[in-house]
Amino acid sequence: MLAIKRLATADADFTAKMDALLAFEGAQDEGIERTVIGILADVKARGDAAVVEYTNKFDRLVVSGMSDLTLSPAELQKALDGLPTEQRQALEAAAQRVRIYHEKQKLEGWRYTEADGTMLGQMITPLDRVGLYVPGGKAAYPSSVLMNAIPAKVAGVKELIMVVPTPGGEHNQLVLAAACLAGVDRVFTIGGAQAVGALAYGTASIPQVDKIVGPGNAYVACAKRRVFGIVGIDMVAGPSEILVVSDGSGNPDWVAMDLFSQAEHDELAQSILICTDAGFIDRVQASIEKLLPTMPRRAVIETSLKDRGAFILVRDLKEAVAIANRVAPEHLELSLADPDPWVEKIHHAGAIFIGHYTSESLGDYCAGPNHVLPTSGSARFSSPLGVYDFQKRTSLIRVSKAGAQTLGRIASTLAHGEGLPAHAKSAEFRLES
Repeated sequence: MLAIKRLATADADFTAKMDALLAFEGAQDEGIERTVIGILADVKARGDAAVVEYTNKFDRLVVSGMSDLTLSPAELQKALDGLPTEQRQALEAAAQRVRIYHEKQKLEGWRYTEADGTMLGQMITPLDRVGLYVPGGKAAYPSSVLMNAIPAKVAGVKELIMVVPTPGGEHNQLVLAAACLAGVDRVFTIGGAQAVGALAYGTASIPQVDKIVGPGNAYVACAKRRVFGIVGIDMVAGPSEILVVSDGSGNPDWVAMDLFSQAEHDELAQSILICTDAGFIDRVQASIEKLLPTMPRRAVIETSLKDRGAFILVRDLKEAVAIANRVAPEHLELSLADPDPWVEKIHHAGAIFIGHYTSESLGDYCAGPNHVLPTSGSARFSSPLGVYDFQKRTSLIRVSKAGAQTLGRIASTLAHGEGLPAHAKSAEFRLES
């Protein structure tokens, strides 16, 4: 039997065990850091030449220039047109749902005028240019293309540049088709830290972007951290997580598979079941034993559940919600007979999946909300990727002559108090004697 940790809030050492369960060492590998620092510096210094060299080296290609690593809009359209009908229809349906949901997130500017004629407000503008990193080769993540590109386009981003590696020259047609549907403007078949560097610094062929979004391996994540400040980034993502809160009313097979859905990502992913019913926990364990041998990624799931998974027995749903808020999970399923009263008691979660029929996988692909979510407890202070991540807010201030008399005296007093006389004089010059 797969040994999954079992905790209970009634245990005297529960808090210590919970701390150990949630502990995750996110320290960066020094070898990866050194490699990435070198690649970024080289790309910054040599541009296209460095990008081509690293692409040939890491992606097993033999190309002479960036023109060989550029895809035309016609090639993206060809990929879309070449999809089997069912696959294309599914991709189009997902894209439509994602677009409809994100249209509702668009921010509008506002202004108001005070009695003395002073106008204050906020202007909303889209980013000019965004870079989208997409894993390539055998890994196919068309859903990530939709989730990153569509909000950017809804926000009004003028140019969206996608980079996707093609190891051994292998182009993933689903990814390219998704790029076509999402309105990606330019595609370069490059990846790794060299692609992040090219987007961050700009080269002769690849213009510098304002923000880089999208998932990648450890080298990509390290490179994104390194270039933050030169450009914006979406987030530094940790391992994927799911937390299922159950009252024992659900189907144990469904819950087991929902736990698998995150565990199959990688060995560091975390799947936790919190339940008020010890018998149901046993039934989920039995379902895991039954279903695990049928999983193609069995080894990954098994390691994830054994090392980082857990069953937590609680006295009641109030305790379950308190633990959920402490964990602040990326994905939170409320697998309850009556989930609605508990939704607003959740303060920290990337996304909440409400009721027995709302599997986390639907959110990953086609429900509509974004699947780029905060991990490692960062849902306590951050939010899912959305249209707002591709828009900037600019303050508007137009002070009238009358307003300058009131505000000028306030500013002068505060500036003198801070020891900044030029600030004070700047305001005082506009005062009438």
